[in-house]
Amino acid sequence: MRATILRTVAVLGVATGGLAAPAIAADYTMTVAHMYPDDLSNNEVAPSMARFKQLVETGTGGAVEVEVFGAGALGSEVETAQQAQAGRVVQSTIISSGAASSFYPAYQIVTTPFLFPSYSVAWTFFDTAWFADFMQGMREQSGLHYLGTLDDGGGFVAMTNNKRLIETADDIKGLRIRVEENPAHIATMQALGAFPTPLPWGEVITALQTGLADGQFNAPGVSASFRLWEVNDYTTWTGHVYNTLTWVVSEAWFSTLPEEYRMVIVRSAREAVTMSRGIAVQMSQLGWAKSCEEFEACHVMAPEEKAKMAEIARPAFRKWITEDFGIDPAAVDALWAEVETVEADLDAQWTANYLQ
Repeated sequence: MRATILRTVAVLGVATGGLAAPAIAADYTMTVAHMYPDDLSNNEVAPSMARFKQLVETGTGGAVEVEVFGAGALGSEVETAQQAQAGRVVQSTIISSGAASSFYPAYQIVTTPFLFPSYSVAWTFFDTAWFADFMQGMREQSGLHYLGTLDDGGGFVAMTNNKRLIETADDIKGLRIRVEENPAHIATMQALGAFPTPLPWGEVITALQTGLADGQFNAPGVSASFRLWEVNDYTTWTGHVYNTLTWVVSEAWFSTLPEEYRMVIVRSAREAVTMSRGIAVQMSQLGWAKSCEEFEACHVMAPEEKAKMAEIARPAFRKWITEDFGIDPAAVDALWAEVETVEADLDAQWTANYLQ
């Protein structure tokens, strides 16, 4: 019926010489909040949300209106997630791993150092039924319904610092490395022999300029966006952390929608997530290319050195997350095992499809 009315309005508009017809109010409004700039050219979130809005509004015949607010316009990650729990002002939000862990502590397992060997394994894992079931825990504990995982700034991180080019695991020892105010990152850096310096992002540049911190780690696109070569000399793409963004929607709001509209949202979200990943990788590659032009030296860490770092960092992380953070060791082992299964299955699939 709604589609018929919309077509009738369109015909009347033509018949009256193109005069604007009265707008029909949507039945539902889905407000999506995120922290990235509202710029379609310098991040993966804004363009993927623009695509999501287009798909949902078209797919529901205008019955669901999507409003997207970026750049923290509606509050911090924690604040918008709290609002999304109620579902009245904000219905959906996209939050970093640290914020996600505030609402679902088990999500902290995803911050395991060297969890993923490649983008392919990470993306496949996040799209498995196993991970969707794992994220049911977030809905049960917080009322936030999982829609998908995006790469935060490009996923794999690179380290920058003022002291030396990091080529081996030993080169990290003794460096004062700024970390997010995230105990998982603190535990990882301590295990590698660095001195973690927890600071909010707004203080990072000053810390690097004054020597409060020797370096930091973030996706290469961040290095380019913030011109970190002006305050650091060296960069190494270590990939020791895979930064993620968790996209959630209010279960209280989502459950009120007709099933057909919920399916449109889910289908549109899956396409938006897939789209965002390609953009994120492009931003990382462009950032890395620029980094190698501007930093005094750049280096991609060799697989054998990554393996050495992993041998040090992962046991320390497991000890912290089970003993200090209180996550069941079985839950940690199960997630790690599933990632290994995904990697093995992909290798078997690629062997069958491309090597036979």
